[in-house]
Amino acid sequence: MDLRKLKTLIDLVSESNISELEITEAEGKVRIVKAGAAAAPVVQTAAAPAPAAAAPAAALEALPAPVAPPEPEGKVIKSPMVGTFYRAASPGAKAFVELGDEIKEGLPVCIIEAMKIMNEIEADCSGRIKRILCENGQAVEFGQPLFIVE
Repeated sequence: MDLRKLKTLIDLVSESNISELEITEAEGKVRIVKAGAAAAPVVQTAAAPAPAAAAPAAALEALPAPVAPPEPEGKVIKSPMVGTFYRAASPGAKAFVELGDEIKEGLPVCIIEAMKIMNEIEADCSGRIKRILCENGQAVEFGQPLFIVE
């Protein structure tokens, strides 16, 4: 991979919301990992690995089947985007919802900050807050459960 292409990839990772990028080409593999908001990206390169031989069928059968986590009881309010989860509109302010609060559909339940924009997340159902699954200031992924409502 030429140096200009590598520099372009590093700049893209630095300026975007992604934290990791891995590209494999015929001449090798490049992995760029953003170490944090203020840190510069780390670049790792390695030669392309040789194709692995097929594992024997007996070895595959010996692996335990993955166990799915139990489904939460109640309706789950999920994150509609990647960002930072906040329970209140500003530091020190009262949280939008607390454990045990009654909520109605359309009521704001939290804020997710994405690219310096504060997005109010509204409840998509009515009920009582049974569990709060994220900590204030925690990074959340698209589709990640935020609240369980009964």
